[in-house]
Amino acid sequence: MGRPTGFLEIPRQQGPVVPPLERLTNFKEFHRPLSPAAQAQQAARCMECGVPFCQAGATLAGMTTGCPLHNLIPETNDLVCQGNWEQAWRRLERTNCLPEFTGRVCPALCEAACTCARQDGAVCTRENELQIAEYAFAHGLVDSRPPAQRTGKTVAVVGSGPAGLAAAWQLNRRGHQVTVYERADRPGGLLLYGIPNMKLDKAVVDRRVRLMEQAGVRFVCNVDVGRELAGEELLARYDRVLLAAGAGRPRDISVPGRDAKGILFAVDLLGQVTKALLDSGFEKPPRRLAEGKDVLVVGGGDTGNDCVATALRLGAKSVTQLEMLPAPPLVRATDNPWPQWPRVGKTDYGQEEAIALFGADPRRYQTTVSAFRADKRGRVCGAVVQKLEPRRDETGRVVMEPVVGSEETLPAQLVLIAAGFTGCEEYLPASFGAAVTGRGLVAADPNRYAASVPRLFAAGDVRGGPSLVVWAVAEGMGAARAVDASLMGYSNL
Repeated sequence: MGRPTGFLEIPRQQGPVVPPLERLTNFKEFHRPLSPAAQAQQAARCMECGVPFCQAGATLAGMTTGCPLHNLIPETNDLVCQGNWEQAWRRLERTNCLPEFTGRVCPALCEAACTCARQDGAVCTRENELQIAEYAFAHGLVDSRPPAQRTGKTVAVVGSGPAGLAAAWQLNRRGHQVTVYERADRPGGLLLYGIPNMKLDKAVVDRRVRLMEQAGVRFVCNVDVGRELAGEELLARYDRVLLAAGAGRPRDISVPGRDAKGILFAVDLLGQVTKALLDSGFEKPPRRLAEGKDVLVVGGGDTGNDCVATALRLGAKSVTQLEMLPAPPLVRATDNPWPQWPRVGKTDYGQEEAIALFGADPRRYQTTVSAFRADKRGRVCGAVVQKLEPRRDETGRVVMEPVVGSEETLPAQLVLIAAGFTGCEEYLPASFGAAVTGRGLVAADPNRYAASVPRLFAAGDVRGGPSLVVWAVAEGMGAARAVDASLMGYSNL
């Protein structure tokens, strides 16, 4: 422990952020780092607990507490405290091969499980991790050299999101020849087209892809495996195939008027915006999509928040965000004790920006859409919304029931459905003849990642369902070990 009394003497301090109204003028990342000295001081707050829940990745009450990657957090914090950034990187990369992503977009399960979170504020582990990663990139510590010896084995990875990139990086380091197939025009998957640039700068994604290419990984874009390239053909070309294409089927809402123009899935809108920014060198945001419009976001999760922030940057006239469930409490309930993940309310960056711009929180809880209205051109012009109230059904489960007579019509010329995802694209496992689960996911062994078809593996959301980037990285690294062991008889990954 670098400073035994650090948690008593040093208050939690995070890096500064650009003020909401200022950052709304662009799509740039708005979190700023602390100085290395200040970050080292924050690392000194780590108590190096005898039982470090921060790195446990355990499941409590159906939720993950601590890091799913089992990052050796007290060790890296101690090294940062000492100013030994290079050794901190060597320690971090043993458990997390893509920390520049998790350091930006992970909800910091580690911090929720930190002992200091019980009272004085968790250790800033996520920012420590990000600073370690950026130090490594700035000082040439991220090894992009091709492996000294190739195994002669070939692996195809379908999907270039976090699970696919993590698996490809690991398998290439082992010496296998890896080819990554991506149906979009650029590699990155969810990291590129599913997360807005202000949350994850696309230059960070490009930097990792370039390093992987230098190390010998091959990327093939604009190929939709299962449609344009048959699964059996891929299995014939490669020794092993890993499916890491995510759970890309968005959950729809079935209400009258759903076929009106101007009702989009959130991922489609976010993808369009990012592609327009990349194609124009960030010079031409597609403001036509939302400028001057009343925007309705259906869904209160992270993707819904990203839609709020994106719509504001595109010049929306107003933004309303609907959430079916009641507002969570502001403090932990008695049945949600530490170190469980805290089920408490938060105001995320998009909502902060809406409050700064319009003077009110855009969220409306316990509210759902019952119908859409269209104008004479068939374009959406409004949404009928209805209040909900919780009640227990005959099994004791809480369900949300509509409140009779609570309907009202909201103006809406753009509707974004951010209601989550239901599974992978059906044609993908069908092309391989692979079995699927009742949830529409590829059925695969949870420990060996092996699908029902010989030499076929699956990892990430395509296997486990929609989840966090940190879980996808963990799955990708685990699947890489499984694929490697199946090829070589053992794995040293």
